[in-house]
Amino acid sequence: MKSLLLLSTAIATLAAAPALAQDAPVGSIGISYTDTSLDTPMGDEDLESWSLNGVTAMPAFGEWTVTLAADVTNTEFLGDDDTAGAASVGLSRMFGSDTRLGGFIAASDAGNDTAWTGGFRAQKYLANATLTGVVAYTDVDGTEIWTAGGDAAFYVTPSLRLNAGITYDSVDEADLDAWTYSVGAEYDIASTPFSVTAGYARSDLGDFDLEVDSFNVGLRYSFGGNQQARDRAGAGSSEVGIGSLLGIL
Repeated sequence: MKSLLLLSTAIATLAAAPALAQDAPVGSIGISYTDTSLDTPMGDEDLESWSLNGVTAMPAFGEWTVTLAADVTNTEFLGDDDTAGAASVGLSRMFGSDTRLGGFIAASDAGNDTAWTGGFRAQKYLANATLTGVVAYTDVDGTEIWTAGGDAAFYVTPSLRLNAGITYDSVDEADLDAWTYSVGAEYDIASTPFSVTAGYARSDLGDFDLEVDSFNVGLRYSFGGNQQARDRAGAGSSEVGIGSLLGIL
């Protein structure tokens, strides 16, 4: 897989960032397992994947923050084994005390091609919640995907985060519209930098008569602060893999 070496290096850099940066960054490194079921007119198919990912945010210049993220995923489907990767870089800044605005670019493997993505991201920070909105454009070898999504995260306690999101994807060339609905949770393991994660997502590709259900669980190591501190620093979630269709194209 053409991006594996680059992405492995990027994740190693993320892991070393707390020791290397002059201003301590905020971020996390995690591993997750996902079980996905595809409901098609010809029957159901299942695939399994393991993912190693990392994200970090640190001061760039002035009031700006740079966010780096990388992801390597190995997937088994119909007896085949494939490894794919993605990486992104974002630039954002705070406006006032509770709003972060910025943009990002990302590259991800999509079969034998590379998907290039650019977009904008906005976050609103409340006392016990974070609201996120993303608009993005992806090009995969001439195929254009427009994505718009939103997510609401609520901190039930400082150690427990619940979230729910919705994403809309439009593929111009295929005249395809898709909706993805997701929920998730993350719980900090007491007195450690580790947390456990779980989530569920459902994608409905109506014109293709295809439904995709995904369940995931994971373990995350965080540095530079707790979950809410990561959110406010710009490292709460990465733009890697923007476009919920990329995993099944």
